[in-house]
Order: sequence, then structure tokens, then C-alpha cells
Amino acid sequence: MNFKQLLDSKEYPFSGTPVIAFLGDSVTHGAFECVDGGCGCAFDFAAVYHNRLRLMISQKYDWVPISIINAGVAGDTAAGGLERLERDVISRRPDLCVVCYGLNDVNGEIEAYTSALRGIFTRLREAGIETLFLTPNMLNTRVDESVLPELTVYAEVTAGMQNGGKMDAFMEAAKGVAFECGVAVADAYALWKQMAQSGMDTTALLANGINHPCREMHGMFAELLYETIFGVESTMPEPEDAPAPAEVQESEPELVPLDFEETEEEA
Repeated sequence: MNFKQLLDSKEYPFSGTPVIAFLGDSVTHGAFECVDGGCGCAFDFAAVYHNRLRLMISQKYDWVPISIINAGVAGDTAAGGLERLERDVISRRPDLCVVCYGLNDVNGEIEAYTSALRGIFTRLREAGIETLFLTPNMLNTRVDESVLPELTVYAEVTAGMQNGGKMDAFMEAAKGVAFECGVAVADAYALWKQMAQSGMDTTALLANGINHPCREMHGMFAELLYETIFGVESTMPEPEDAPAPAEVQESEPELVPLDFEETEEEA
């Protein structure tokens, strides 16, 4: 990828500080557990996947400061991302933009989702910004006992969309649009499907029991992005507090208090 070539050129500081923008919903925003009766989320900006990716890159290119633009908005869809694309991404002229949508879009129609993605990819290409599409995680496949009572009805809906194949259809369509637009894909969704097919309870890997991946899975997203960008695995060790897969169901979530009054209920 061009971003790798930029770092390999060793032209910093003459090339300017490398910048990666991340456009997406609450997963990109940094939301984990749901709190306050489902009206808020616990945010952890240290654990979010793009911060982990930044640390991985800094380990390899330790002389280059990597700047991250967090353009994730809780509750957002690809249509919302397209609407704010100029303000939040293009105007800041990043060297690379990672786009991740689908978890909220699946509540609507697939045509609206693919049309908005096509618009995002096209405008980024026209602006000369290299783009990478990160497919999101799976939704819940069952209503876990950890889901807040206020969100159980929605959890039933999302489980139906996952088990009924709607989420699968959205992801296949999204990858088709990315291929059409010449955008590279880091297919995290495929990895989640593989885990599910191997017998793993993927719902237990969701911090809110619905659509927010746990901290460990953010590490997986970061590793996948690193491999996609650089073509090799990261040598960075996992954080000491990252839970093993078998521990996810048993451990109590670590909540981070909200600093603002309202957040979106969905991803």
C-alpha cells in the first residue's frame, strides 16, 4: 500500500507527519459496554483498535510519529459518514482512511448502505486519499444475560438479522462495492464467521452483548489492519490485561465513566 511506501521511504520529517483517519460508527468511536439503562456507553480510547494499530506501527517505525484522526460517531451509518466526509476526513488530508460501517446500516436497506459506501470510496479516491475498508464484527447470535433489560428487544432483533443471513448479505455486498471501487479490504467479518463455524460463542466476545466487540477483539482488528497494510504480522505482544477467549464470558467488564451527557443507544 502507498502508506507503507510512505513510511518505508524514511523521508520524515520532510514528508510531514503520517496521518490515518478512521471513519465509522461507535466501534471506531471507542464504545464498549452499554451503561445508564442503555442510554450511554463506556468508552475506552486506549483499547480501541486504531490506537492499538498506532502502537504497532510505532514499534516498527519508531522514529515516525503517527497521527490518528478518530472520525467514529456512535450510532452512525455509512450515509452519515458520507454526509460528514468532507469535514471530518477529506479536509484534514490524511494519507490513509480506514472505513468501517455495517453494524447500524443493517437496520435499513442494503441499497442505501452500498450506495453510501460507494459515495465514500469515490469521494476519497477523487481526493487522492488511499482507502481501506474494514468489515465489522458479527452481531450477537443470541440474547445474552449480560444485555441490559432495556436493550433485550433490540438484541432479539440483531440476533435475528445475524442468524437470518441479513448481516452476511450486507457484508458480501459491501465487499463487492469495495472491489468495484478498487478499495482494499481487511475482512474482520470473515474471521468472526470462521470463529463461529469452529464452535466459538462469538456473542461472548461482544462487550455489550449486541454489537460492540470486546477489547481483545479490538486487538484482532488492529492486527488484521497491520497485516493488510504491511503484509506481515505485528511483533507487538498483546496487552497484559487482554482477556483470553475462555475468560471473556467470566470476567466482569471494566467500565469507563462517560464524560458527556448523552450518547447513542446503538453502535
